[in-house]
Amino acid sequence: MTRRLWTTVGIAAALMAPALSTANSELMKLMDNPDNWAIWGGNYAGQRYSELDEINAKNVGDLQVAWTFSTGVLRGHEGGPLVIGDTLYIHTPFPNKVFAINQKDQSIIWRYVPTQDAEETIPVMCCDTVYRGLAYGDGKIFLQQADTHLVALDAKTGKEIWKIKNGDAKKGETNTNAPVVIKDKVLTGISGGEFGVQGFVAAYNTKDGKLAWKGYSVGPDDKTLIDPKKTTHLGKPVGADSSIKTWEGDQWKIGGGTTWGWYSYDPELNLVYYGSGNPGTWNPVVRPGDNRWSMTIFARDVDTGKAKWLYQMTPHDEWDYDGVNEMILADLEMDGEMRNVLVHFDRNGFGYTLDRETGELLVAEKYDPAVNWATEVDMKTGRPQVVAEYSTDQTGQDTNTEDVCPAALGTKDQQPAAFSPKTKLFYVPTNHVCMDYEPFEVEYVAGQPYVGATLSMFPAGQVTGDGTTNLGNFIAWDATEGKIVWSLPEPFSVWSGALATAGDVVFYGTLEGYLKAVDAKTGKELYKFKTPSGIIGNTNTWMYDGKQYVGVLSGIGGWAGIGMAAGLTGDTEGLGAVGAYKSLDKYTQLGGVLTVFSLPDAN
Repeated sequence: MTRRLWTTVGIAAALMAPALSTANSELMKLMDNPDNWAIWGGNYAGQRYSELDEINAKNVGDLQVAWTFSTGVLRGHEGGPLVIGDTLYIHTPFPNKVFAINQKDQSIIWRYVPTQDAEETIPVMCCDTVYRGLAYGDGKIFLQQADTHLVALDAKTGKEIWKIKNGDAKKGETNTNAPVVIKDKVLTGISGGEFGVQGFVAAYNTKDGKLAWKGYSVGPDDKTLIDPKKTTHLGKPVGADSSIKTWEGDQWKIGGGTTWGWYSYDPELNLVYYGSGNPGTWNPVVRPGDNRWSMTIFARDVDTGKAKWLYQMTPHDEWDYDGVNEMILADLEMDGEMRNVLVHFDRNGFGYTLDRETGELLVAEKYDPAVNWATEVDMKTGRPQVVAEYSTDQTGQDTNTEDVCPAALGTKDQQPAAFSPKTKLFYVPTNHVCMDYEPFEVEYVAGQPYVGATLSMFPAGQVTGDGTTNLGNFIAWDATEGKIVWSLPEPFSVWSGALATAGDVVFYGTLEGYLKAVDAKTGKELYKFKTPSGIIGNTNTWMYDGKQYVGVLSGIGGWAGIGMAAGLTGDTEGLGAVGAYKSLDKYTQLGGVLTVFSLPDAN
């Protein structure tokens, strides 16, 4: 097996190799230069790490606000800015505006305001009208609109180059994910797991928007692009019809497995990695079986879409533990040898380390001690060992399963973690939340909610009995052993994407609106600043005109902030989240703002 260190320099060397000459060389060069932030994760590995170190552990306490920009849009602002040379690109939640900003004077170069049918689209968006970010490639900015239109804009002028439709809102299909450009393709997924859609990933040609390939999460082999003899699960061929054999009848046709998370890429293996979401419906009684390949990590060939390997984390999901969270690629020393690994912090509360070439399971441990729905993951079968008391599959009974940890929003939702090649640690924003879960019977109607469960959420301390009331922690994680190195409690869930830097500083945001900087080695708080609204966006960093900047979108919303964003008040509304976060309005208010920080100029 090839061994290499997955640093930014290593990525650049790999990307410029002759065998990879067909890759998108412009984007590769941009990612290799830390002055830019050219992709959601900083690099294809999704590490959210920057080699910039002008801002470091010694001087980060001197940070000050350099400038701000109001998006003019309420609701939840997830994702973060892209920075390409002199231009910064930001996005908004619905209606998915795009702004190109001149860094020199913060003037607006161009803006793009899509025309979307709000009455058709917003009602079928599950957990707020969020959008997670733009993509860049081939001189284009790619916008994935909520109404499923994928749009290519001229990066210099904002002129629409092409526009295609990726789904159908009338069936409950929408889009919230950030697309990603790889080689000559732009990849995107689909949302709508709570509406009985059939999840997929689609690759479109960046030049003209024509469909190159489309791979479904569930269904027959020709639709999932699974080779029964070559595609493996834990090292063994999956066999024919590996998905539909695990569903009753045609339930797979409304089986979920949506793909609204993040996408990472290994250029040497030519594999793209992502996760699939929950099976439909949330009531597990009506869909016996493992419900493959929902809740699954996929490794697909970028050129063909064919699946090389799969790993299902939560077979027959009973708790809505979507598997869409980011896949971070890193090279770590394990048992005396370097391993090329994929690290994934799943909603189900387990942190996974797998060999990214073969899918071999190397580590699976809880990254919040409160997790109780399963005792452990069997390392031979890869299956979690479910605790019967916390199973929601109570056939023939209207049973409210109480005190399940984590809640449906997971020990971590989509908010991406970061990895520092310097410390070899992963920095993870987490939820510390449990739930009561009561399934009920629901019938599928196209375009109507297909949930079938009522949830209530509350701090994990109510279950563990330790007297704590915090709803979140920010942790440092050792993925070689599956251990928490340090943990910082937060009053509310940490719903912001993390950022690690060569300056040994880690940044993250809080739901109250604080941008925080902590020491990468110890977790000691070094700086905090309260932005205008709660932060569910991702912190990014870049260099302009010789100065390092850190930027973050604030704007409360998302699943944790859905009560404020959508005006919901009932404790079980917002799929159970409203009750857990109902005190948020004492600390923050709605409003989208990009806040940019820097060190003061030297005298």
